Amino acid sequence: MLDAPVAVPSAPTTDEKLLAQALSGKHLIGGRLVPARSGQTFPVVNPATGEQIGTAALGDAADVDAAVQVAAAAQKDWAKMPARKRGALVAKCAEIITAHVEELGRLIALETGKALRTESRVEANVVADIFAFYGGLGSELKGESVPFSPDVLSVTVREPLGVVGAIIPWNVPMLLMALKVAPALVAGNAVVVKSAEEAPLAVLRICELLNRVLPPGLFNMLSGFGPDCGAPLVEHPKVRKVTFTGSVEVGKIVATTAAKKMIPVTLELGGKSPMIVFDDIDLARAVDGAITSMRFTRQGQSCTAASRIYVHEKVFDAFAAALAKRVDAMVMGDPLDEKTDIGTIISKEQFEKVSGFIAEGKATAGATGRACSAMPTDPRLAKGLFVQPHIFSGLSKASRLVQQEIFGPVTCLFPFNDWQAVLAEANDSEYGLAASVWTNNLQVGLRMAHALEAGLVQINQNLVVQANLSYGGVKSSGLGKEASLEAMLEHFMHKKTIMVNMA
Repeated sequence: MLDAPVAVPSAPTTDEKLLAQALSGKHLIGGRLVPARSGQTFPVVNPATGEQIGTAALGDAADVDAAVQVAAAAQKDWAKMPARKRGALVAKCAEIITAHVEELGRLIALETGKALRTESRVEANVVADIFAFYGGLGSELKGESVPFSPDVLSVTVREPLGVVGAIIPWNVPMLLMALKVAPALVAGNAVVVKSAEEAPLAVLRICELLNRVLPPGLFNMLSGFGPDCGAPLVEHPKVRKVTFTGSVEVGKIVATTAAKKMIPVTLELGGKSPMIVFDDIDLARAVDGAITSMRFTRQGQSCTAASRIYVHEKVFDAFAAALAKRVDAMVMGDPLDEKTDIGTIISKEQFEKVSGFIAEGKATAGATGRACSAMPTDPRLAKGLFVQPHIFSGLSKASRLVQQEIFGPVTCLFPFNDWQAVLAEANDSEYGLAASVWTNNLQVGLRMAHALEAGLVQINQNLVVQANLSYGGVKSSGLGKEASLEAMLEHFMHKKTIMVNMA
């Protein structure tokens, strides 16, 4: 029975279904797991089987107010705590997450359909690393001395903002939660997180674990839908900063609401990231890079996925054939099976969106769409939201598949022979989050890196977001930075000037 009460395990567990049931129907407010004020819930579904694995509390404005009020109260004492002590507690959070990596990996695989071996376990480990990284930065919240006048001591100090509202998406919910929560806490803020409705349970487990270390009320977690739970969080008068990852459309709404309150925002709003392959690069290395860059193991559900791949015409055919062969060899199946490379799409809505793009591409005159990998044959997965990765060629630059973020396992290949022309094509996008260049010519690589309109450009690699590397986009990809010391100092604190007349 999904609604039967189950105790939340105190020790790490590998029974992901039991854990999902134990966390069902709860927010975490003031250090306690509590139901929604309305008593209502909504289902959480395993996208690999269609099975309901639990429920999430259906949050509304009343839940938001309760969470923000306790956060505001807890933040006052937290801000007075020495910064290094705050950092030490956040570092201890990293230790707890490390001890629970396997259970978190299994739980996120269950609720998102991401493969355990290639994606979910990796994400859980990165979350621990992010908390450890920020935990060590408590001594870096430094101000400056300003040479204003010999008779005036002028200094700046950094102070926390107050209560931070954090709204996270479903593709890497634990990681993106960590990028918001860890720096906010070390900086002296309290946090209220609104989880993605498709993936609320693993982030709730992290919140429950960290509340064993942190003062009650400092880190709170709500689940619910955007209009009923997310919007009241952004609008709440005691929320003094909003950090949001999601769509451009919703990001604009968040920014508009925050502007009316005159509070800062950090927005990460997606991408249509180009990968540019020159003919001097080793072909095998470039194909390996494309596998990683397209995030095929995550079904392409990544803001930095290389969904536009430009390949020099001298190696285009060989690259296209080798890439298809490699993706064909990847195993799509049960996300919790260690043999699985590729899991599922997150939801029925996203499945239909991605399928629509694929159908449109295949119906385009002159275009070729190659379906790769094999659909799983296990009867238990018959209702699963599996989509074969597709590699398209022959599409026009104006195609929706080329211009819009699909957020699925779909990439478009284009041949080129002129670096200036391919640069113009790569920059012909409303997005500017990430890009990669593949060449053995350092001069060419750096020239392209400087000219590409993106917040993160990598040469001969395309790693996912890493702690200590500034991450954030330009154009419609968003505002602000994450994952770095800079992000904590500039986006979770404000600078105050203090002047002392010594004459």
